[in-house]
Amino acid sequence: MFSTLAFIAALAAAPHSTAGRPPHSTFSVATYQGTFADGATYLIQVPQSFNGTVVLYSHGYVLPGSANPAYDVGDGTTGAYLLEQGYALAGSSYATTGWAVQQALPDQMEVLSIFPGVTGKQPMRIVAWGHSMGGLITAALVQQNPGVFAGAMPMCGVVSGGVGFWNTQLDSAYAFNELIAGGSLQVVGITDPTTNLDNAEGSLAYAQGSAAGQARIALAAALGNTPGWYTTGDAPPGRTDWAAQEQNQYEWLGNASFLFGFYLEAELEGRAGGNPTWNSGVDYAAELRQSSDFDEVKHLYEAAGIDLSADLATLDSNADIAAVPAALQYLTQNIIFDGKLAVPVFALHTIGDGTVVNENETAYASAVNGAGNGAYLRQLFVNRAGHCAFTSAEEIAGFEALIARIDSGTWTGVSPYQLNAVARALGSNYNGSFKPAYKEFTPGAFMRTYDGNPSGSRFRPALLRPGA
Repeated sequence: MFSTLAFIAALAAAPHSTAGRPPHSTFSVATYQGTFADGATYLIQVPQSFNGTVVLYSHGYVLPGSANPAYDVGDGTTGAYLLEQGYALAGSSYATTGWAVQQALPDQMEVLSIFPGVTGKQPMRIVAWGHSMGGLITAALVQQNPGVFAGAMPMCGVVSGGVGFWNTQLDSAYAFNELIAGGSLQVVGITDPTTNLDNAEGSLAYAQGSAAGQARIALAAALGNTPGWYTTGDAPPGRTDWAAQEQNQYEWLGNASFLFGFYLEAELEGRAGGNPTWNSGVDYAAELRQSSDFDEVKHLYEAAGIDLSADLATLDSNADIAAVPAALQYLTQNIIFDGKLAVPVFALHTIGDGTVVNENETAYASAVNGAGNGAYLRQLFVNRAGHCAFTSAEEIAGFEALIARIDSGTWTGVSPYQLNAVARALGSNYNGSFKPAYKEFTPGAFMRTYDGNPSGSRFRPALLRPGA
């Protein structure tokens, strides 16, 4: 397992695994930088052969205390390609770090508002895209500003919305605390995040040493739909290789999920004015039945000789965490999705993502389809483990498919076969050591759906205990 500090450094370093400024090129690019009144910085790059389209990039979560530069693209290779094609790149740092959705949305719009005056160019259209939390911000920008954007591409995005995402983190952390840590950890109201995280990781390492501990780790992971596939570049474990799947979930919990559930929850509560998450009334047996990891948990519990029904009953009987209403309202505003799309959205996710699980796409599709706007949405998946573990070629292929949809008004060329062909044709400079890996895939249920669609319930009824 990586150390906590190593993972924090890796997460804070960049919103994408190869993030950075586009490399020096032979064509002319004008670069503009500055600072807004709220302290956010911006970065804009405009090629001499500007084609009239501005691509607004929203970066991912930056850990409090980390450097917070402006990014206008996820990685330098992709950025250089877009500049060569005539696209202008733009983005901001956001005024704060952490769950900075409230600051990111106006800061990103301010980048667009200053673009003509700063560059002397008038955009003909604007396309939004971003990674991880930046995927959530991307989806939020087009929801809130339908007349501004021509289309959007949220990648590895938290498109379940803020409430759904953080409730899922709570479920996993709560189950771990109840069944493994003996209630010794803080899952809300965290007063010492560093110690809390250290203690959680210590309990995780100890539990991994026994069959019963491994079964319960798998249960905690399953309640967050954490995949049993961790290492980018490795093949996934076999369908019934339960031990290997649990080992991979162990890595995801220690290197990603616990950071949110036992550490960063405190930052969220600080900006929200209290705890915005809850589990009072949740039926954990119903959640587990909908989890993509249900079969694994059953087999590991049977092999360990422990009672799964008893553990689920324990979780139900102790589930009494309530949200602070004002904090829930804050997280709802920052942000949930109502599905009211007016422009095309091409969403991209890796299948083996344990930081922002692929089931986020199920929640987003539910909101969009519930609002009658499914024709605007295409969701594609890359058959690879890792958070935002796309090649430049895969991202470019998706981006070009989105542009083609904007230009023609029809989705064409968006099958995995077609997208892989486009990515492959870009060559080794854009694919690196990986083969294009778009794949037909249907994600499972997102178990804590919470959206703004007035035609449906914000709570998935099957997951609430009778009378709750």
